[in-house]
Amino acid sequence: MKKKYFFKILLLIGIVLSLSACQSSLFNPQGHIAIEQRLLILISFFMMLMIVIPVILMTIVFSIKYSFSNKNAKYSPNWDHSKKIEMFIWIIPIFIISCLAVLSWKATYKLEPSRALHSFIKPIKIDVIALDWKWLFIYPDYNIATINQVVFPINTPIVFRITSNSVMNSFFIPSLGSQIYAMAGMEKKLHLIGNVSGSYKGFSANYSGSGFSNMKFRAIVKINNTAFNKWITIVKRSNHSLNTMKMFYYIAQPYHKYDIEYFSSVHNNLFKKVIKRFKNN
Repeated sequence: MKKKYFFKILLLIGIVLSLSACQSSLFNPQGHIAIEQRLLILISFFMMLMIVIPVILMTIVFSIKYSFSNKNAKYSPNWDHSKKIEMFIWIIPIFIISCLAVLSWKATYKLEPSRALHSFIKPIKIDVIALDWKWLFIYPDYNIATINQVVFPINTPIVFRITSNSVMNSFFIPSLGSQIYAMAGMEKKLHLIGNVSGSYKGFSANYSGSGFSNMKFRAIVKINNTAFNKWITIVKRSNHSLNTMKMFYYIAQPYHKYDIEYFSSVHNNLFKKVIKRFKNN
């Protein structure tokens, strides 16, 4: 019987070790916000293990020691209280929970999505509109727009203004940091920064209909401003434009798998007009 349990434990350890090779965007951060969030997750995880592991070990020990097959186990029917055990059971969890509460309170303020990032570099403004089922990115300072691709230079703060043209969605780039909800008639702000050049996955983290699973985009962090400006030039050469609300309504129609598309110009104040549509209703 003991051998059987021993082999099960070995199998469980083997599965855990094999999964350790799998990469997770949350634990492979490429931006300052994501790094801070990973640290918070890991600290919270290991502090909670200080409670979980002893409980699991004691459960196993007690189960074996006081099992029906163990005839040598001491039985004390008149024992009912121990101050040492009570202190051990209550003081340690209270201390850990208090530490987690302070840690969470500080991190909530420090990592507030609408809180501007400290940097000597001027941030880039990007307006985000969640459509069915694609993402529209507008660069107001450059008068361009893209679908399902957002690009910005390395080490440059990004100010996302986010809304939805339909049901509620969730904007999330795991490698760079916080997710935030996109809601019709509302403007939400999210500050992120990419500290490592590369191409990262972005998606909707909130179910929004039958095309939800294809609502993905690429966040590309360019190696420098020169590479970013070259990309801007490429977008400006596009034959497509988003100069009218009629064109916006056309691309906003539900579509299950929309490819990357560039627009060389954008209707003035399109982001604000999309929000205003729902406020007037």
